[in-house]
Amino acid sequence: MGDPLRKRALAFCLIAWPLVGPTVAGTWTGKASFYDYKGRTASGQKPGTLTAAHRTLPFGTRLKVTNLANDKSTTVIVSDRGPFVSGRIVDVSRAAAVALGFHDKGVATVRIETIETQMVAAVKGNNTGIDLTK
Repeated sequence: MGDPLRKRALAFCLIAWPLVGPTVAGTWTGKASFYDYKGRTASGQKPGTLTAAHRTLPFGTRLKVTNLANDKSTTVIVSDRGPFVSGRIVDVSRAAAVALGFHDKGVATVRIETIETQMVAAVKGNNTGIDLTK
């Protein structure tokens, strides 16, 4: 069956590896679904209004999610692990699915993009009147 200590070490590495270091910048396209989770997330938090589950991105990573069918976008924060259905790249909260316009369909083709923390701070601290989001 194998060494139990080795199995625990492997499990720890698989869980902790994506939590170490900075967020990887990137853009991915694929299927998204939504969940209506009531308990605690893998990060230990209660799910928020605009949260998401991703297999590898560190908790706290901000993602811009765009529904490619209707071009609606929203920003979510990774606070859980998943999705565990083959072929899906992200699970979003019900509120995010409503904002993206696919809560009645269950699954949508989306583009997810990581948002750098510095850019979020720049947009929040923007006092120039210039729209930095376009």
